[in-house]
Amino acid sequence: MATYSAGMAITTRAVTLVRRPHAEPQADDFAVVEVPVPLLRDGQLLVRNAFMSVDPSMRGRLEETEKHYTTNFQVGQPLDGSAVGLVVQSADRSVPVGTYVRHRLGWRELAVVDAAAVSVVDRSIAPLSRWLGVLGQTGFTAYVGLVRAADLRPGDSVFVSAAAGAVGTAAGQFARLLGASRVVGSAGGQRKAAMLLDEFGLDGAVDYRSEQIRAGLERVAPDGIDVYFDNVGGDHLVAALDCLRVEGRVALCGMISQVGATGPRPGIDHLILAVLKRVTLRGFIVRDHEDLRPEFEERVGNWLRSGELVSKQTVAEGIEGSVDAFLGMLRGVNVGKMLVRLDPAVAE
Repeated sequence: MATYSAGMAITTRAVTLVRRPHAEPQADDFAVVEVPVPLLRDGQLLVRNAFMSVDPSMRGRLEETEKHYTTNFQVGQPLDGSAVGLVVQSADRSVPVGTYVRHRLGWRELAVVDAAAVSVVDRSIAPLSRWLGVLGQTGFTAYVGLVRAADLRPGDSVFVSAAAGAVGTAAGQFARLLGASRVVGSAGGQRKAAMLLDEFGLDGAVDYRSEQIRAGLERVAPDGIDVYFDNVGGDHLVAALDCLRVEGRVALCGMISQVGATGPRPGIDHLILAVLKRVTLRGFIVRDHEDLRPEFEERVGNWLRSGELVSKQTVAEGIEGSVDAFLGMLRGVNVGKMLVRLDPAVAE
């Protein structure tokens, strides 16, 4: 195991953006390079990253268009994203060496982070990697979308798009655990659709690659839906508007179908259904709802301990595999959360 001394000049491997993709991202748009690690200042920590998160939202950050809720990746600079790791050097007494923390400087093996910007991870509640998945921002996104944006109520019928993905697997299970009477979801491919039923406990599944999403949704939710958790947009949102009951609610989480899309898209005229049915559509950004974090962690931690919640992850190995993991996630190769293990000595 490497040792780190104060004032010691060290480097780390990191993934940088070589150029912005013109269409879909390619492996040679990125590079793994050696970069210097800055010396610690007061209030900072040196963290050896154990796992890093790979998220669909990173696709939008590759573009030049300014985002209202985050920052774009910069050409020639390391990427960033959620990670968990071990504090190996500390210049802040409140976070000693040996503490595991979650922070925002992933895509590198070593990170210097401000102690004020980390959250301490309690491995007695759940394994380390779960703090990037169902107990991390992924699970928190699903929880906020259901509890606050969709105002989920006991007895609701719920539809979750991309229900085999990271947020989707959490949202589908959370809806059931929070009292929904029926939960259905969409996924790409027969294997994933079967997993929604057999492993995640959903009541119905639509394979959008083998049937039209509207026909499939009418099949699995013939009496309509009260809540739509939208990860996809496009034809999924149109189908949900068709199937929503009067005074239904939509949590607009993400519209991955529209990122980089070049073909025709559904027209905005479909939104008249929101008027006719008095539907509430609410977009949300998870960081605006930190007041829900304590109840979320308590509830989800209990569900994990009781075995009521299934946590699926797809784990790639090593920083050299991180770009392939990202590209694979965009193609939908993952089930549940896509992670990269950066420290081979750390188990899940």
